[in-house]
Amino acid sequence: MGRLARAGLYAGALIGPFGGAITTSILPEIGSTFGRSPGAAASTLTFYLVPFAVLMLASGTFAQRWGPQRTVRIAYIAYAIASALAASAWTFEVLLASRALQGAANSFTTPVLLAVIAASTPKEKLGRALGLFGSMQAAGQTSAPLVGGLAAEIDWRLAFVVISVVAVALAVLGVPQTDTEPERDASLRSAFVPSTLKPAVVAFVCWGCLGGLSFLVAFRLDDVFGLGAGQRGVLLTGFGIVGFLTARQIGKAIDRFGAATTVVVGATLGAGLVAAVGTTPSAAIAVVAWALTGAAAQGVLVSLNALVLQSENANRGGSVSVVQSLRFMGAAVAPLAFVPLYQSHPLLGFLVPAGLLVTVPAIITWSGRGAGTRRTPQPGAPPPPR
Repeated sequence: MGRLARAGLYAGALIGPFGGAITTSILPEIGSTFGRSPGAAASTLTFYLVPFAVLMLASGTFAQRWGPQRTVRIAYIAYAIASALAASAWTFEVLLASRALQGAANSFTTPVLLAVIAASTPKEKLGRALGLFGSMQAAGQTSAPLVGGLAAEIDWRLAFVVISVVAVALAVLGVPQTDTEPERDASLRSAFVPSTLKPAVVAFVCWGCLGGLSFLVAFRLDDVFGLGAGQRGVLLTGFGIVGFLTARQIGKAIDRFGAATTVVVGATLGAGLVAAVGTTPSAAIAVVAWALTGAAAQGVLVSLNALVLQSENANRGGSVSVVQSLRFMGAAVAPLAFVPLYQSHPLLGFLVPAGLLVTVPAIITWSGRGAGTRRTPQPGAPPPPR
């Protein structure tokens, strides 16, 4: 059962992003079912993302109080019920409500899974474990449009049936037992400390300027290179595929060089790649650069998770949930911030995010050096300078 629970731990990383993105490729079919336009059907994405991101500000702390086994089982059961409701939705409003419930339930799984990984993995191997977790998240994000599209060939509702069944199986498996006891007195304030807030701000900026920039890449592939919707969809998946393939290697780099270093390297490489996507006259180079940006994004995100989970903060579940929340809020804000820049001048839509990636993460990470890697002084050693 221990091995099965460990497998379920990483499978849980897949189902959240998978459920969130499952409607991406079936918006026309959903709209047709309920007499809505594909644009209106796109609100199924927003209704999932908003409660997911907002509730994660507090979900990790509550999970710290309740314990991982109890929290994960309840969250998966709620996720399964919400998915079954989506599969049987008789009105568009019911579908939107089910998507909001899915997002709310998932907000109580992701931070718990990360905290359990940290509690059950030797510190010198944590980067590799988080890399595997990140690769599974990328796999879920990348495969969801494909699975949703295949299901829609029969009936789009089947995609939600599959999610519901998998969530029930994960509830049965639970997560591995750890020696960590529930922190009954864990407070929200204990998650909002400098060692958490600095990585959270970096996550907000970096994910908004990397993963949150896919819509601008689609615009450019259409406006400059004249690629159709199908071509754009296939080419954009390179981001997730490369992220999936490189996440475990990034985890090994974190264990070797430290999380703070890999955050800065990932952000800097991402800046160059984003600038290349926005300036190159070659469609092939733009596509390759965007695919490689997936590796840079994993370099930042896996490193930030490691930075927080290696800290001495007792409320690690609450801390990592804050970082994840700000990550998705960055993606939500990206269109509001960068579409006007792109409309003003297409280059600005890419060069401004590139500039943010170069400066903000490096400054914030440097100012917080050591926040996530503090060491216990050896007996007889002089105290560190203040």
